[in-house]
Amino acid sequence: MGSSRFLRFFLAALSVPALAGLSAASRIVTLDEVLQTAREHQPQLQQARAQTQAAVHRVGEALAPLLPQLNLTGSYQRTTANFVFRPGSNPQALNQSTTSTFNTFDFYNFGAQANQLLYDFEQTSGKWRAAQASASAQADTERATLLQILLTARTSFFNARATKALVEVAKETLENQDKHLKQTEAFVQVGTQPQIALAQARTDFANAQVQLVTARNNYEQAKAQLNQAIGIEGPTDYDVSDDTMNAIAGEDHDIDTLAEQAVDTRPEIASLNEQIRSQESTIRSLQGGYGPTIGVATGITDAGEKINQLGWNFAAGVTLTWPLFQGGLTKEQVSEAKANLAALSAQSDLTRQQIRLQVDQARLAVLAAKASISATAEALINAREQLRLAEGRYTTGVGSIIELGDAQVALTSAEAQKVQSDYNLATARAQLYQALGGL
Repeated sequence: MGSSRFLRFFLAALSVPALAGLSAASRIVTLDEVLQTAREHQPQLQQARAQTQAAVHRVGEALAPLLPQLNLTGSYQRTTANFVFRPGSNPQALNQSTTSTFNTFDFYNFGAQANQLLYDFEQTSGKWRAAQASASAQADTERATLLQILLTARTSFFNARATKALVEVAKETLENQDKHLKQTEAFVQVGTQPQIALAQARTDFANAQVQLVTARNNYEQAKAQLNQAIGIEGPTDYDVSDDTMNAIAGEDHDIDTLAEQAVDTRPEIASLNEQIRSQESTIRSLQGGYGPTIGVATGITDAGEKINQLGWNFAAGVTLTWPLFQGGLTKEQVSEAKANLAALSAQSDLTRQQIRLQVDQARLAVLAAKASISATAEALINAREQLRLAEGRYTTGVGSIIELGDAQVALTSAEAQKVQSDYNLATARAQLYQALGGL
């Protein structure tokens, strides 16, 4: 079922108040739906995608100066034409009288100019290549954002699933306590149990009710957190499925093998490599400032007093601009860029170490969770047997209400531990999957 249908469900349900777990939910949400919805609607991912698009457009901006430039101009003036003598003018003008009038004339001036950069020692082409590498780095950063969003979505889903399981544990506990209460009431009436046993049974039943209310509230909160994780604004009157995280290929491998795999696939490393490439292109671009810039230009003008009697002129030439001394600006810019390159190289080394730590922590968490699964399963079997024996002893009058209560507490604790072990294994695998660069 697609995420668009998932979204329509949420939006359609906005007018329906959540029942806080007091009635059956009308919708089951699977892990695949959660992940697909996060891909399409999570605001952080949408922001990252927009930043990638902006980086792509900056590549076009950097390319523009390498292409021909064409400018059209046009102007109209109503101007006077009084002669003004200037030093250095034609000596014959010294004998001319200077008169000034307010007579004005039309003057039109139209022109077109084309320019083409020929060579500037990679100043412009270096900026273009740097922009290309930066765009690739941003695309890898977007993928890293997706990895983190999917990890959060998976973790939130497994948390909701765990709290849902704890609701069932609380329901089972309440049912057992209700059975024990009715049994104790009957025993007290016939005098086989003291009155204090009834008080204890009523206390245990009330506590079980509180635990169920708390468990249901925790479940609703977990679903609200899940909504936020996947970018949905809507109610929580749905249930999560019992989907879990399957075993990851190679999860039992040694840390060196897994770390090498992670470094090869993690987008953070790829992004840093592209940033380093971008900085190297920036350095070459700045070093081009030591040399001249060579270009060609051509233009044509059409000007005159009357729009139908204009005179044209044409010009073409080559330009060379060479900033011989700018107070050491280029040298300092190159030095700054080299320092930034060194910082990126150090950041790359640090990121590799952090990735190795993440992989190792997730790998160890998976191994520990797998080891605890069998132990918690065994503890649950024993706790159920303990409660069965305690109920038998209580029924025959050999056991006490305290012994029965202790057995029920042990069973509830064992069931909660089983839920926690399942949650730990699922989240540990999700973290390992993300650490290895899996989507």
